[in-house]
Amino acid sequence: MALNLTAIDLFSGCGGLTQGLKDAGYLVKAAVEIDPKARKTYSLNHPDIPLIGEDIRELDAAVLLQELGLNAGQLDLLAGCPPCQGFSTLRSRNGPKPASDDRNALIDEFARLALAVRPKMIMMENVPALARFGKFLDFVEQLESAGYIVKYQVLDVSNFGVAQRRKRLILSASRVGIPALANAEPTIISVRKTIEGLPKAGFSGDALHDIPTTRRSDRVQAMIAAIPKNGGSRHSLPPEMQLACHSRTNGFNDVYGRMSWDEVSPTITSGCSNPSKGRFLHPEEDRPITLREAALLQGFPANYKFDVSHGKEAIGLMIGNALPPPFIAAHGKAMAEALNQ
Repeated sequence: MALNLTAIDLFSGCGGLTQGLKDAGYLVKAAVEIDPKARKTYSLNHPDIPLIGEDIRELDAAVLLQELGLNAGQLDLLAGCPPCQGFSTLRSRNGPKPASDDRNALIDEFARLALAVRPKMIMMENVPALARFGKFLDFVEQLESAGYIVKYQVLDVSNFGVAQRRKRLILSASRVGIPALANAEPTIISVRKTIEGLPKAGFSGDALHDIPTTRRSDRVQAMIAAIPKNGGSRHSLPPEMQLACHSRTNGFNDVYGRMSWDEVSPTITSGCSNPSKGRFLHPEEDRPITLREAALLQGFPANYKFDVSHGKEAIGLMIGNALPPPFIAAHGKAMAEALNQ
């Protein structure tokens, strides 16, 4: 455990990274997040951690250190995930070149703060495609020029205690020794183990689990009911039950698919409560997964709080964009061991 080791969480979102660091034993000294709904969720779950709501481009590292009672070089771990939608595979296929997205410049802000704070170690998590772009390679070069040894890998979170198939780039950098990342675990956690024991959605007393399912047409609801249980696909349906839009495309094969009980879930995205966005139907019941089920499949604790007044779309975005806490905890522990040595 990372006893007495300090950390700061940049681009904290609703708190997945902070939760992982806390689970690994770090004392999170502060977090930075600009989105007000994400800040509200963060503070519901981490009320003891100072949360900075200003634009990170305006954040002065010297002022931050002074307010936290730290000098440059004292912080053990600086961690964060600069917004990554500009580098997503889907955007690369279907939209403008990802390198043109304004959000890509935020990795420069991460670098600026890292070089000013000079933490002993740095953790950065992001989409795998980031590793192919110049700004990331520039970031690595800046760290190396400042005396850090840098290591990064693309890993699947399902090998680190998360019931979900999700490949992510994770970087570990150290200026006090060898950077560390966790080894994969042999045990895979299934959808069944994660959500089967929940009370019936809509009657559980958990507001997040009880948000009503969007009303769909009789035809779509009949199609959902006809999709085979436990991993079934819309491709199993007879032609007369197929939607016209589905017959016109050869892609997006997971749309209106069911999860499989004894496998990990597909990647939980911001559209995780909408079966038209992916394989988000419950393995057995004729409905999409609830936002509570989505949060559990992302690795959040069962009691993690979300303000349902923010609405399904905003909460889905927070959950889908979050860093899975067990994945962060595993690598945080590995970095703590390296720091303690």
